[in-house]
Amino acid sequence: MGDIRRRGAVALGVTALVAPLTLALTAAPAQAASCTAKAGPYQKKVEKFLGRKADGKQSTADCKAIRAFQTKHGIQPNAGYAGPVTWGVMDLMTKQKAVGKNPNKAGKCPTNKGRIACVNLSLQLSWIQDGKKLVYGPVPVRTGRNGYETRTGLKKVYWRNIDHVSSIYHVPMPYSQFFDGGQAFHSVGVSMWNPPGSHGCVNMTKTAARKYWSLLKKGDDVYVYGRKPGT
Repeated sequence: MGDIRRRGAVALGVTALVAPLTLALTAAPAQAASCTAKAGPYQKKVEKFLGRKADGKQSTADCKAIRAFQTKHGIQPNAGYAGPVTWGVMDLMTKQKAVGKNPNKAGKCPTNKGRIACVNLSLQLSWIQDGKKLVYGPVPVRTGRNGYETRTGLKKVYWRNIDHVSSIYHVPMPYSQFFDGGQAFHSVGVSMWNPPGSHGCVNMTKTAARKYWSLLKKGDDVYVYGRKPGT
């Protein structure tokens, strides 16, 4: 998320829009002092997800594999412990993969609006559809953490800025498309599964944010529904 700099031509009072920093986008995850020898409560499930022998016993190789996953996705502490946060990320990834190319199977995102960007907070997925036709996605996204939830409901893209920078936090927000106050689609340089989440914006990879920029325009509908795990 971010604030919007003063622009006289921009309507809807954008000069008042401010938002907290999502996370330090360029900071590398801190390394744990050592790899733990202790098995976690989700040891077997984590081992199975990583394609390792699911015996529920922590080995040096298990710890290194778990730690590599934690480091990649910014999970702290990254000591190789198979705890609830690590398993939660893996479980979400599994559920996202199971959606395939039918993200609106339950019909919760409106199909009578023409082109619309849908955001499923429960699965942390977003896609663009036109009626019942899937135009792009679904792609994993990173939405608001507990206390800074991405607001649900039907919205509209009302302002776009391809090179937006927060004037308060001086954080780049490339391909910003604002749809609700200071909440916007924009790219970030961290994993989409980096916990605990943003401060309200819908974070995307650069590839996805660039595609959304090319497919959406001012006035297009956005529908946000569900509830992010942990909020």
